[in-house]
Amino acid sequence: MHNLQDAQLIKNFSYINGSWHSSSSEFPVRNPANGEVITNVSNAGIAETELAIKSAKSALKMWSTKPANERAQLMRNWFNLLIQHQDDLGRILTLEQGKPFTESKGEIAYGAAFIEWFAEEGKRVYGDIIPGPSGDKRIVVIKQPVGVVASITPWNFPNAMIARKAAASLAAGCTFVVRPATQTPLSALAMAELAERAGIPAGVFNVVVGNDAKSMGKILTQHPDVSKFTFTGSTPVGKTLLSQCATSVKKVSMELGGNAPFIVFDDADIDEAVQGALVSKYRNAGQTCVCTNRIFVHTNVLEEFTDKLTIAVSSLTLGDGLSPNTDIGPMISHSAVEDVDKLVNDSIALGAKITLGGKKSALGEHFYQPSILSNVTNDMPIARNEIFGPVAPIIAFNTEEEVIQMANDTEYGLAAYFYSRDIGRVWRVSEALEYGMIGINEGIISNAAAPFGGVKESGNGREGSKYGLDDYLEIKYLCMGGLNK
Repeated sequence: MHNLQDAQLIKNFSYINGSWHSSSSEFPVRNPANGEVITNVSNAGIAETELAIKSAKSALKMWSTKPANERAQLMRNWFNLLIQHQDDLGRILTLEQGKPFTESKGEIAYGAAFIEWFAEEGKRVYGDIIPGPSGDKRIVVIKQPVGVVASITPWNFPNAMIARKAAASLAAGCTFVVRPATQTPLSALAMAELAERAGIPAGVFNVVVGNDAKSMGKILTQHPDVSKFTFTGSTPVGKTLLSQCATSVKKVSMELGGNAPFIVFDDADIDEAVQGALVSKYRNAGQTCVCTNRIFVHTNVLEEFTDKLTIAVSSLTLGDGLSPNTDIGPMISHSAVEDVDKLVNDSIALGAKITLGGKKSALGEHFYQPSILSNVTNDMPIARNEIFGPVAPIIAFNTEEEVIQMANDTEYGLAAYFYSRDIGRVWRVSEALEYGMIGINEGIISNAAAPFGGVKESGNGREGSKYGLDDYLEIKYLCMGGLNK
């Protein structure tokens, strides 16, 4: 099926308590490159969501008390299977999401890396012994799994966003329920199939697929048996979910929207900066939360950078993600294309100039030309909003102080990038930028060993690294007295 080596990786039902659950209705999963139906998926709802939480709660004691090295071995089995089936998983991802096949395979490896990392890091959940206030007392601190974890994940990284959350959850001893995006459920269900093959026990990893987002979201955020909720998506939706979690004071981590500045100082290596902007801006058709949103270029190198970036972007090939020469695939939906086109046209009306592209593509309603806008100011719609498309607005600046002020002039604070060879500037700008992650002379910053997350309205908590594991653990203080008797 769909030219997969292992057709059993295409699943049509939710995975709950180690079993595949069908529902009375279905919805289609379509290929954004051509609109064709890949398959129909059973449409779960409130009942299945509650069953998944109940199953995760039932499995919690068994999983949380299993020795960390045993959990690690099962997770390692899962990692090995993900890598073994990388081509098939990448093909499924491209079919439902649209990104080029090479990018999809890269996402599979990236997601699997979190499972490998946390499988090992879960063995190192250490406590502390703190000197007591008197000779007959001892203060002991231990860390324990928070409990059942519920998650809602987006369509732009349908494998990695689940892997990043589930890996930390399982390694900490928590059980996990995820509702993936309805545009891209097949990657999540394929992960569940491989988790089962890896020996992950029933109830530990559950996937509930359904298009009643509002009702399912309320269950996942308000159910009393859910101890932690984690979400990746837009800031407006995140605020709604956060308010729902407040009713039961759940532990929460949110990875929300971004408006990443990419700053090119006049002492930068311009060729390196162009390559960094290219991968940061146009990867996944610009549909990533950490991708470059605004490019600030010093006036001394503005013409050189713009010319070189234009040449580089002009060489990118737009097309079906499964075509071998494709560099940029389709956007996820027609409405996403319309949103980007409106940002471009509204900014042109205010004085922005099209340097390259700037229009919908003739390839189909889900395609937008890779574009560059010049003569942009920081108050234009294309600069104020998260673009989530293959459009790069270029804004000129003159001083370090000016560009820091413009870069920070946003409610978002996820990722930022800048290029400079001045070591003093590197420190000054890194400390002055109000963002959770900074790429310095580097356009790709995420990896399993590093803490991923933002500040301000870009969210709270961290994913990846030892700090990410802490988000799935509770600290318990034990006061031991009477020890001298």
